Amino acid sequence: ARSALLLVPLLLVSGVGGLAAGRRPNVVVVGRPNVGKSTLANRITQQYADGAIVHDEAGVTRDRTYADGWWAAHEFTVVDTGGLVFDDDAEHVFMPQIRQQAIVALRDAAVALLVVDGQAGCTPLDTDIADFMRRQRVKCVLAVNKCESEKTGELQAADFWQLGMGTPHPVSGIHGTGMGELMDALTAPLPRTVPDKATD
Repeated sequence: ARSALLLVPLLLVSGVGGLAAGRRPNVVVVGRPNVGKSTLANRITQQYADGAIVHDEAGVTRDRTYADGWWAAHEFTVVDTGGLVFDDDAEHVFMPQIRQQAIVALRDAAVALLVVDGQAGCTPLDTDIADFMRRQRVKCVLAVNKCESEKTGELQAADFWQLGMGTPHPVSGIHGTGMGELMDALTAPLPRTVPDKATD
């Protein structure tokens, strides 16, 4: 069952997902449980003061949650998904539903943000999720969260080159470290939708 789940096809059209006329492109946040996906999503959308979900324990974010954000000349909608797990645990009965919610979100994504845990290092589940994401026709940016120190963040992030998902960006969803470079990479595939707020 696990191998079949890793091969789930998504019927995406390259370059079209999340870019329908008249609405903001979707940035879909994915990753295993407990890597800080929701904290990072809140950082990107500046939603901390609005009571957004910040927990990433397995099963907390069961459904997709949406919040708008912007960076420079780009406006977008961040779609936060639950933690992906491919081996279903009897204690976490919502795992299949969470996985399906992520699959649906990716169908409509302009870009995906794969979040991993720099303190935990690269895990077998991270590798499984990276393999899964490579099968999707959507640009994927890799964020190595929980890199709280700028001095050690690059070393923590280096462990994730083995995923083959491009540059691992060391960031801290809690403190905001490294967010500038991550946001530049995340919005690079997106269309310019507003005048550059950094210069106007």
